[in-house]
Amino acid sequence: MCGRYAASRRPEDLAGIFEVEKWEPEETLDPDYNVAPTKDVYAVLDRPLKDAESPKPVRQLRRLKWGLVPSWAKTPEGGARMINARAETVHEKPSYRRAFAARRCIVPADGYYEWVTGSAERDLEVEGKKKRPRKQPYFVLPADGSVFAMAGLYEFWRDRTLPDDHPRAWWATCSVITTEAETSPLAVAPAEGPHALADIHPRMPLMLTPDRWDAWLDPARTDVDGLRELLAPPPAGLMRAYPVSTAVSNVRNNGPELLKELEGPEEGTLF
Repeated sequence: MCGRYAASRRPEDLAGIFEVEKWEPEETLDPDYNVAPTKDVYAVLDRPLKDAESPKPVRQLRRLKWGLVPSWAKTPEGGARMINARAETVHEKPSYRRAFAARRCIVPADGYYEWVTGSAERDLEVEGKKKRPRKQPYFVLPADGSVFAMAGLYEFWRDRTLPDDHPRAWWATCSVITTEAETSPLAVAPAEGPHALADIHPRMPLMLTPDRWDAWLDPARTDVDGLRELLAPPPAGLMRAYPVSTAVSNVRNNGPELLKELEGPEEGTLF
């Protein structure tokens, strides 16, 4: 799954990486080292500009809320639960299939956090002892330091209780697509702990390599079978993972120190 990630790149840097043609300075977000569901996030998408004479799609960097709200939803309350869409079923689920066919985006990140339960705590659970598992967080990122381009979907939802000119009349929301975690060895693995992403968690965000960006963002591509081919996992051996402080487990904590690599898992959270 993807329930927390880090995004510290500046919009002008993202614009260069993704060849963005349009972004609004007033939508600039501060670097966020602990992005959680319902927060505003950056997304890259191809879409005609509002009120433009040309219907040609323009690559934009947009500010969206993480937690997809389908256009047909009566209320936005379910958005917090719809932060992830499974690659295996995204094309057929009522909440996602329309967006999959026409409103795809890339959610850029430095990397994502995932928590693994320590072996000692798992043993206690097996023995039936009621001790709350203490989980060790890991930060997962491209081994070469490049942007982690997560496949995503976006939607627009109209709040019918508000007038057209109200700033909250329209909600722009998004979801991250996940896939099965890699079982192949990490490019760089911690000295002690997991050696593959599947050792940490059975799911991971689907990372799109640059050769798929244009095809994924192209709204003219609506063939479901062709689009599903783009959801193939990236080549093995591109990722690294390392343990970070359990401070990231509290969403109120936010700063570059959350990305500091620990020499090993924190005490009491041995893998």
